[in-house]
Amino acid sequence: MSALYEELKQQLAQERGVALATLVRSSSGQGIGAKLLVFPDKSFHGSFGLPELEARVVEDAEQAIWIGEPGTRLYTLGEQTFEVFIEGFPPPPRLIIVGAGHIAIPLTTFARTLGYRVVVIDARAAFATRERFPHADELIVAWPDEVLARMDLNPSTAVAILTHDPKFDEPSLKVVLSRQVGYVGAIGSRKTSQERHERLKQQGLTDEQLSRIHAPIGLNIGAKTPEEMALAIMAEIVASRYGKDRTAILDWTRK
Repeated sequence: MSALYEELKQQLAQERGVALATLVRSSSGQGIGAKLLVFPDKSFHGSFGLPELEARVVEDAEQAIWIGEPGTRLYTLGEQTFEVFIEGFPPPPRLIIVGAGHIAIPLTTFARTLGYRVVVIDARAAFATRERFPHADELIVAWPDEVLARMDLNPSTAVAILTHDPKFDEPSLKVVLSRQVGYVGAIGSRKTSQERHERLKQQGLTDEQLSRIHAPIGLNIGAKTPEEMALAIMAEIVASRYGKDRTAILDWTRK
């Protein structure tokens, strides 16, 4: 048992997602206290002694990693019932900003203030400088889609595409939409967003993938300045993180 807790501590120290599942009740009274340590790839350590129960718990535990809210689940196998307490530990939230323009500067500051690890990517060395982004955790000068393809993108990751240039934003969106990230937003007017949507569809992206893009990016708060636009974007990212309905939020902002 101590080995599982040591491994849990290591995962948390390395800022990796993990979930801990504990069998708290069984109708037979057997196995109570048994634990599974579940990882994002659905591998696990530990045992309940019942492969079918373990398979079902692992599915729920993998989802719990990204939700981060503990809870008890009831499982029925034949005439037996089991209660399993599942606690998810998501990695710290991360914001990847593609495009080191004016909006990206205050967005980096807001995100860091809210506890996000911030990565800024831009192929233009004149824009992606430490003088402009002193608060970024990581600043990468390279083609964004190539960098994104090598990164671990997961549901704790938000991506804001701010380049406003098809040669940067469309390849980046193709990479991001092939992964299960928590948020994807892209700058551009409604007309620009629709034209981009059509081009990406012609390049093979599905309607389901395209529906995940928040575009125009950010909540509709009437933002004008880079700081106001960054605030609108960050508000939408936080709302998405906690599962708030975007339509309801937009309706609220219009009141």
